[in-house]
Amino acid sequence: MTEIFSCTAYRQLSQMFLAILFFHSSEYILAVAMHGLSNITPKSLLISKAYLFAMLFSLLEYLIEIVLFPGLKEPWRLSNSGLAIVIIGEVIRKAAIITAGQAFTHHIKVYHEEHHKLITHGIYRFIRHPGYCGFIIWSVGTQIMLCNPISTIAFAIIVWRFFAQRIPYEEYFLRQFFGSQYVEYAQGVPSGVPFVN
Repeated sequence: MTEIFSCTAYRQLSQMFLAILFFHSSEYILAVAMHGLSNITPKSLLISKAYLFAMLFSLLEYLIEIVLFPGLKEPWRLSNSGLAIVIIGEVIRKAAIITAGQAFTHHIKVYHEEHHKLITHGIYRFIRHPGYCGFIIWSVGTQIMLCNPISTIAFAIIVWRFFAQRIPYEEYFLRQFFGSQYVEYAQGVPSGVPFVN
């Protein structure tokens, strides 16, 4: 039981909680800055029941493994790599939000609005869906940081599957809004989500 109060556990769990706190609070702050407080709901914190379940599962995995297999949590290089991956994912996602400005929302737009423009500059020159790409990297990185083998694999599969279903739906509307301009853009820029074109 002393493993739960070890330096390793303190460091890894502190980094995890700080990563979650920063991710969600910065998402909310940027949403308010881009769209105004009156247009933002608590859903802009991006915390759903499925998300809470996944994070609680990863915490449970961590606690079980640190008690039963404390050596599994000791590889500092692996844990530090996870922290670096979390930061990379965060930078990619926040670059997407800042670059897109008002065009970035947490909900897929099914009607074209006046301010909705096709963004093809900044990070969007290299990745079509950098917000999704950044979130996948961030979420998997949180589990690598905790040295959670089961959750690392589960997060990678579940988050990838979510975006693999979401991207075609979103792109249907983007083709409706922007026509050949979007088709040409999509042909030259990868989605940013592996195996999703």
